This record gives sequence, structure tokens and C-alpha cells, in this order.
Amino acid sequence: MASIINLEKDLNKLRESKAGTYLLLTGKLYSARDAAHKKLKEMFDKNEKIPEFLKNSIIYYMGPTPTRPGYQIGSCGPTSSYRIDSFLELTLKIGIAATLGKGEREDFTKDLIKKYKAPYLITIGGASAYLAECVVSSRVIMFEELGAEAITELVVKDFPVIVAIDIYGNDIFSKNLDIA
Repeated sequence: MASIINLEKDLNKLRESKAGTYLLLTGKLYSARDAAHKKLKEMFDKNEKIPEFLKNSIIYYMGPTPTRPGYQIGSCGPTSSYRIDSFLELTLKIGIAATLGKGEREDFTKDLIKKYKAPYLITIGGASAYLAECVVSSRVIMFEELGAEAITELVVKDFPVIVAIDIYGNDIFSKNLDIA
């Protein structure tokens, strides 16, 4: 049974969820891939103001495909999170509440997740058309010139995720974790 998380009201419930917990997210997510993270780092390094909407939000490592007629977004499956691990501490310093992608992360990320109390969530790779059905609206809000790698605001309803690494450092990829 999945717990329902309203992203505007239940961030503490999200943060306290243990590794292996199934959640259904409702609210706003922000997609950002490699190129958007690089531009955020450039802004941070130049002491430019980072947009407030990123604080207490979830960054979804995803780049959508073109939108088909009658849909809010094209396929929107996760990308491999390890590709963006070098930017994790930066985004957590900015105030990101959680990250969302697919697959294992580099070993050092567990310490960052614990330090900033920002869990790592995964969703179903290979089910991007299904995930698109959970998107109520989608709009590019930053770095439009990056195309599919722009930062996109996604309003989602019952978007399925699993807590892969919780704020205590427990992870579903560990052979010692009991998630039954």
C-alpha cells in the first residue's frame, strides 16, 4: 500500500519515509538534467540569485519527449541519477527537499542525503508513457534554450515513487535492508 504525499503539505512525512516505502506524489516537481544542473552551478558560482521555487522542492532527473496532441507532456521517464551525482551537494545546499531518478547512486551521496535530510526517490524506468499519465500540467520555467533539458515544472497526481535512500542512509540497493 502506497502512502499519498501532498508535496505542499507533507514534506516532513516524505523526509521521514523509510527506504523501501512506496509513495504517490501529488503536487509540483521540477525536472532538471545535466545541462540545467551545470547552469545552476554557474549561477551559484557567480553568486547569482537561485530561484526560490527550487527550495523545498523535488528535482526529477528527467528530460521529456515532445508532447503528443491531447497530452500534457510526452514520455517522461527518469534518467540515471549517478550522472548528476557531482551536482548533488550543490542542489541540496540550494534547499532541494528530495531528488528523483532511477538507479543506484555513488557511495558519497548517502552522506549528503543524511546531512541535508533529503531522501533519494526512484520511479519506474521503462514506464515513461505511464508516468506521463500522472502529469496534470507541464511548463518550461527556466533555461528554455536547453530544450528537453530545460527546467520544467510538472504538476503531478499520484506519481509513483519508492524511497531508495532514506535520510538515515538506508538504501534499497543494500543487501542488508529488509523492505518486506
